[in-house]
Amino acid sequence: MFIEQPARWLRWLYPHALWRMGKGERVVYLTFDDGPIPEATPYILDVLDRFHIKATFFMVGDNASKYPHLLQDVRDRGHRIGNHTFNHIGGLKWSAWKYLGNVCKAEDVLHTGLLFRPPHGWMGPFQYRIMRATGWRVVMWDLVTRDYSKHLTDQDVLRNVKRYTRPGSIITFHDSLKSIEKLKKILPEALQWLIDQGYEFRTFD
Repeated sequence: MFIEQPARWLRWLYPHALWRMGKGERVVYLTFDDGPIPEATPYILDVLDRFHIKATFFMVGDNASKYPHLLQDVRDRGHRIGNHTFNHIGGLKWSAWKYLGNVCKAEDVLHTGLLFRPPHGWMGPFQYRIMRATGWRVVMWDLVTRDYSKHLTDQDVLRNVKRYTRPGSIITFHDSLKSIEKLKKILPEALQWLIDQGYEFRTFD
């Protein structure tokens, strides 16, 4: 559960980040990290279209540069774009200013309106303060499905969705090579379950 739903102390490290949205409405926010890539993103877009759902894609700038048609396709289908750095860098090995430079390099490609999620859900305290001070809106998660994990089956991922989703959840999937085979098996079922539970889907305005 520590990974799927982050502990309170972890949320305290980034007190102004978005971990969960309003608790009073039966609403969830679907997010997809690490794309876009041709092996995963088109399938996910087609499934979302089938269910008439909009999501937020936190993209790696280098991937978007390689596949600009996928970036445009995500945008054309009405989804929200977020920044996930240019090279999917972790915060521990980078100075705050170099980290910000990598984020800004991605922003030149993505044009997200300063919506950001750090890779691995982690950045140093000074990096976080710099991001906040320069106007970035930092989005974390209330539920990470762990669809990327080689230790979980597709049914384990589906169980995580059913067990940990709650009103206001920011739910994280991945449009990545590590995740796509699991998502091909369970993403439609997960979305149908959320609909059957009465959840509405929103993106970050």
